Amino acid sequence: MTQASRIFLLSPAHLGGRRAELLLGGRGQFALAERLRAGESVPLAEAFSFLSGLYFRGKVTYARRFARAPEGVAGVLVITSNRGLVPADTPVSSAELRGLAGTDIRADEPDYRDPIRRDLAALHGGGGGFPEVVLLGSVATGKYVDVLLDVVGERLLFPTEFVGRGDMSRGALLLRAARAQVELAYAPAAGAVRRGPRPRKAEANDGHDRENASSDTDFLAG
Repeated sequence: MTQASRIFLLSPAHLGGRRAELLLGGRGQFALAERLRAGESVPLAEAFSFLSGLYFRGKVTYARRFARAPEGVAGVLVITSNRGLVPADTPVSSAELRGLAGTDIRADEPDYRDPIRRDLAALHGGGGGFPEVVLLGSVATGKYVDVLLDVVGERLLFPTEFVGRGDMSRGALLLRAARAQVELAYAPAAGAVRRGPRPRKAEANDGHDRENASSDTDFLAG
């Protein structure tokens, strides 16, 4: 049987706080900050992986492993605050990253909501049927789900193992699944129970999963 096409939407990294200041404030003494300071553009996923650490690295690694996008459609798209859905490998400058910090991510904010719905409608109108859309981000609030459901409907899915987990736990879960090449189970977001108790502590992660663990707690992406 032919597998259904499937794309992933990744929640954005937080563009405030200490890591954002290190990356964009002009004083970071590491390669990514120096490239931006020199006027270069960097892939959005690379910048967000620095800002969000384990969580975003898990999301982008997992999504790249399991995306099955229709022809001509990016399989891994990042939700942004005011530019709609942006392919993860899109080059962005320091000015563009700062611009993404200027809009609140709220379902009732038109500058956030309308570009996302525009881009979803373009996917639907691209021919070949609307793909399944898996949200790798918070489903406990409406800031993503309420915006997406109106367009995607029952084809909006989320990993059931996200319920009750914090961001670091989700990131480690996604990295383990990608390495094992075992896709997680999904459920439709419409009508689902999206809150629940935190699962029992998983088996100890390997050293890669624990990398940056102590610093990720201050930079939750949602």
